[in-house]
Amino acid sequence: MSNPLHDRLFGRHLGRETPFLHLTDGTVLTHDAFLRLSGRFAHALTAAGLAPGDRLALQVEKSPEALAVFAACAAAGVIFLPLNTAYTAAELDYFIGDSGARLFLCDPATAHSLRPVAEAQGARLETLGPDGTGSFADLAARQPEHFAPVPRSEDDLAAFLYTSGTTGRSKGAMLTARNLLSNAEVLTEAWRFTADDVLLHALPIFHTHGLFVATNVMLLAGGAMLFHPRFDAAAAIRDLPRATAMMGVPTFYTRLLEQEEFTRETCATMRLFVSGSAPLLAETHRRFEDRTGHRILERYGMTETNMITSNPYDGERRPGTVGLPLPGVEMRICDAHGSEVAPGETGVIEVRGPNVFKGYWQMSEKTAEEIREDGFFITGDLAQEDPDGYVTIVGRAKDLIISGGFNVYPKEIEEAIDAQPGVRESAVVGVPHPDFGETPVAILVPEGAGPDLAQVERALRDALAGFKQPRKLILVDALPRNTMGKVQKAALRARYADLFT
Repeated sequence: MSNPLHDRLFGRHLGRETPFLHLTDGTVLTHDAFLRLSGRFAHALTAAGLAPGDRLALQVEKSPEALAVFAACAAAGVIFLPLNTAYTAAELDYFIGDSGARLFLCDPATAHSLRPVAEAQGARLETLGPDGTGSFADLAARQPEHFAPVPRSEDDLAAFLYTSGTTGRSKGAMLTARNLLSNAEVLTEAWRFTADDVLLHALPIFHTHGLFVATNVMLLAGGAMLFHPRFDAAAAIRDLPRATAMMGVPTFYTRLLEQEEFTRETCATMRLFVSGSAPLLAETHRRFEDRTGHRILERYGMTETNMITSNPYDGERRPGTVGLPLPGVEMRICDAHGSEVAPGETGVIEVRGPNVFKGYWQMSEKTAEEIREDGFFITGDLAQEDPDGYVTIVGRAKDLIISGGFNVYPKEIEEAIDAQPGVRESAVVGVPHPDFGETPVAILVPEGAGPDLAQVERALRDALAGFKQPRKLILVDALPRNTMGKVQKAALRARYADLFT
C-alpha cells in the first residue's frame, strides 16, 4: 500500500538537486535537501512516540523547518494541525484539548507560557525555532535522512484546520489526503504551473491559502518558491523580478500599489498574480492593471473545501467576481430549503466534490447540519451566478441584515460607498435597533482628504432603496482584520452594538 499524499507531493523529489526554497538570507534549499530534512523530522515523530492517526499541533514562525514538519507528518501518517501564530494561550488550550494533539511544537520564546497549556491537555511540548533550533530540531538532527513512508490511503485524514469561530466554538475541519491532492492537481493545471515557475510566497503557512494552495501547488509542479517570512512590500518589489507568479490577499496588492517603485518593469518576468482569502475591490483590479498590465486572477475557497471557483487563466477575468467552478467541483446556489435559485438571484453556495472535507472533528451534529445527505456542503456564503456562470460573492449568510423585515446585503451598500471620492474602503454591519430589529451601519476608511459624508449620504439616497440606507456613517483609521486580511465584521458588530439602544 502506498502513501499517496507523501508520494505525490514530496517523495517524487528524491535526488532532485533543483532549487525549492530561496530564503531571504540568500540560502537555497533544494528539493532533495528539503526531502532529507523532512525525513529526519519523520523519524523524530516516531521517536517521540507518535503513530499514524495521532495529531501534531504546531504554532511556530514560518520557516523551512515548519514546512518540513508538514511533510514529515504526511510521511508518518500523523494528522497535521497548524495554528495561527497570533493565538493566545487561552485559545490554544481549546485547540490542543479539542484535537487531542499528542505533540505540540512551539517557538522557544513561547515555551514557558505554553507549557501549562500542554500539560493541562496531556500533550508533549517541544520547541522548534524559526532557524530550526530547539529540542525537537535537535532530536531530528540525530535521525537518519531517509524515512520509508507509512502506508496510507487517500481517504485517511491528513490535516485539521480550525475555523475562525466567529459564531460559536471553532470547528476542526477534517481534511483527507484526497481533499488536498485533488485541489492541488486541479489548480496546478488551471493556473498552468510547471517546474519552470518561481512563486513569491509571502503568505503564512498555518492557513489553507499559504499551505494547501500555494505550497502544495508548487510541490506538485516541481517549481521553486521565494520564501518570505511575511509580506513586506519593499522586499516583494525586490524579489518580483526573480519570480513568475505570486499568490496574495488583497492587502498585498493595495500595499504594492502604494509604492512608487512598483512599476510595469518590476513585473516584467511575471505571468500570474492570484488573489484570495478576502474580497478584492474592483477598483484595485483596475488600478493594478493600469500600473502593471496584469489583470489579477481572483478565486474563492474556504477552510472546509480548499478552492471552489477561479477566474480563468485564459479568458476573461471579471473584476468583482470569483470566476467559475473549478473542474471536478459541483456548485449550486440555493435558498434556505436547498432549492436552486434562478440565475442572478441571491442564495447560499453549496458545493460537492473530492475537495470537500470529511466533516467536523467530534461534531457529528454540526457536520450533519452543514453537509446534506446528497453530499453538498452548505458554505454559508451568499452569492449570485450570472448567465455565463461567473460567481459574485455577496457576503456571509450570518452577515445578512434583516431590517424591518427586509433583507439587506452589505456588499451592495459597500460597493456604493466605495465608489465615492475620498473612500478607501468600507464595511457595513447590522446593529440592534429599537424600531427595525437591526439596521445597517457603515464604517468608512478615508483616503487622502477623506470623504464628504453629506455627499456620500446623498449618493446613497440616489442609489439605494430607503431600507438599505445606513443609519450612520462612521469614519475609522482602519478596519479590523484577521491575519488573512478578512474584515472582522463580528468585532464591528460588537463595537457598535449599543449605537441605537
